[in-house]
Amino acid sequence: MQESKSELTAPADDLKLIAEAAREAGEIALRYFKRDPEVWWKEGDSPVSAADFAVDKFLKETLSAARPDYGWLSEETVDRSERLQARRTFVVDPIDGTRAFIGGRDIWCVSIAVVEDGRSIAGVLDCPALNEVYTAAVGEGAFGNGKTLSVGRERNKLKIAGARPMINRLPQDMLKRVDVPAHIPSLAYRIAMVANGALDATFVKPFSHDWDLAAADLILSEAGGLLLDGKGRRPYLAGEDPEKGELAAGSGGLLRIMTSTLE
Repeated sequence: MQESKSELTAPADDLKLIAEAAREAGEIALRYFKRDPEVWWKEGDSPVSAADFAVDKFLKETLSAARPDYGWLSEETVDRSERLQARRTFVVDPIDGTRAFIGGRDIWCVSIAVVEDGRSIAGVLDCPALNEVYTAAVGEGAFGNGKTLSVGRERNKLKIAGARPMINRLPQDMLKRVDVPAHIPSLAYRIAMVANGALDATFVKPFSHDWDLAAADLILSEAGGLLLDGKGRRPYLAGEDPEKGELAAGSGGLLRIMTSTLE
């Protein structure tokens, strides 16, 4: 028998659970970081390391034991349709930014969200090599290392990340104001940079997945921004198909212009 909404755990309690699990998972990942972990290659030329598998195993065992009725969706676990019957689902990327991780770069994070009815209600990005932790519970705000996050006010010189062909679709008068930063290898972290005001916005290429987005989507929305598709819709998370099309993350008029360019 499924729980009623009144019986479900408070989002803040789920956040406490996943934040502690993410912290421990980050410690596990650090044992492999810069130590030449074994690497395999998945379809689409995407790497996965021994650290990804170790973190995924720890999180699945820990979180499923704590919330046995929750579904499970992770980049490194075979997806099973049974999760669609759960009221809530853990959506996990054991290491977002695996290429950076295996290359010895610091920009990677453990990403965990709890999703209910297609929306994240609790999310954490733990970035141990950067000593940064981003958290959010629905309706409670977003925080970076305990400090409240808020999207930045639009500047004359716009910092917009993402694939250059997508950025080039912007109106020419806006393009003259755009400063494109160097590639940020973790998509989740890049969206968190919009939430903390380090970036004004970012485009997201097609073929991202729920595990890349779920935690960062909530952190951004609680900081005053949004992640939207070309029709102005937020992505529906933990549904049948975790793959997403083109998206843009930002706020205000800039985001409206960006979404108008999406396919």
